[in-house]
Amino acid sequence: MSDLQITPQELKQRLEHGEKFLLVDVREQWEYDLCRLQGATLVPLKTLPANLPIVEGAAEVICYCHHGIRSLDAASWLRKQGIEGARSLAGGIERWSREVDPQVSRY
Repeated sequence: MSDLQITPQELKQRLEHGEKFLLVDVREQWEYDLCRLQGATLVPLKTLPANLPIVEGAAEVICYCHHGIRSLDAASWLRKQGIEGARSLAGGIERWSREVDPQVSRY
């Protein structure tokens, strides 16, 4: 599972190249309301098992949260469910804001 994480810079390049993957925000609704990455689907971590059908059809899933802890748990769990293309945004939206897009609010 050495490829379980993706850096903000790698994600930015993939988005810029129009690559196809499912971007999943595993934070809570109130966090999603504060700030989010464009195109993300909100599936709070605690609801991920019930919402597995949302991600099952995707060849690749990139999860993110605030600092990258919940998304790492989500990506690891998804891989155990057979979704080999599940990954986590290293450092979460906080790192994304610091390194890629300072317009994304930090909290």
